[in-house]
Amino acid sequence: MDFQAIAERAGRDLEGASAQDVLRWAVKTFGDRFVIASSMGDGLLAHLASSVTSGVDVLFLDTGYHFAETIGTRDAVAQVYDVNVRTMLPLLTVAQQDSEHGERLYERDPNACCALRKVEPLARGLAPYTAWASGIRRDEAATRSDIGVVEWDTKREMVKVNPIAAWTAADVDAYVAEHGVLVNPLAYDGYPSIGCAPCTRRVAPGEDPRSGRWAGTSKTECGLHV
Repeated sequence: MDFQAIAERAGRDLEGASAQDVLRWAVKTFGDRFVIASSMGDGLLAHLASSVTSGVDVLFLDTGYHFAETIGTRDAVAQVYDVNVRTMLPLLTVAQQDSEHGERLYERDPNACCALRKVEPLARGLAPYTAWASGIRRDEAATRSDIGVVEWDTKREMVKVNPIAAWTAADVDAYVAEHGVLVNPLAYDGYPSIGCAPCTRRVAPGEDPRSGRWAGTSKTECGLHV
């Protein structure tokens, strides 16, 4: 089956469709070969998916550096929504990484740290699937401004689904408020974009929401979506 052609056609046909309809298409097309990846900044995608079907797999990357609130959000999502949360761990524990690569790799070479603790575990986690979904949006960063609601992930040779690609931050807030969606408590404490604790700082009012990620460096992406 030509999954790239399927992705490209769906990207055209589903542009402008609701997030639920995009997810409904993905579930119908790929069944249990479809998975959602979530950083647990909130339970939005899990809520959307559970409104369409039951038991969708949700992949969470436990880097070993997460805030306690993020782990708590993962656990709450697993309890509250009708989804199957799967946690992927890096091949090395933090202690093993410190021993092999030196302490505070995230400061000296954040790209290498992300590769070890995010990119590689995601590749392993996605291996059983044909299509995966993320919660990235076009308004989040210049690097994401042209993403499609469905597209071909060339790096992984998979179909990638971005059901809320066209949503704005206001759309997210409205949906969360209307449906009482679980939100990581840090989102209400100055962290609009939540990554690993050592590489994420609070954002001042008026700052770019993603400016708290890898502050003081030129890094803007962890490598999962580029």
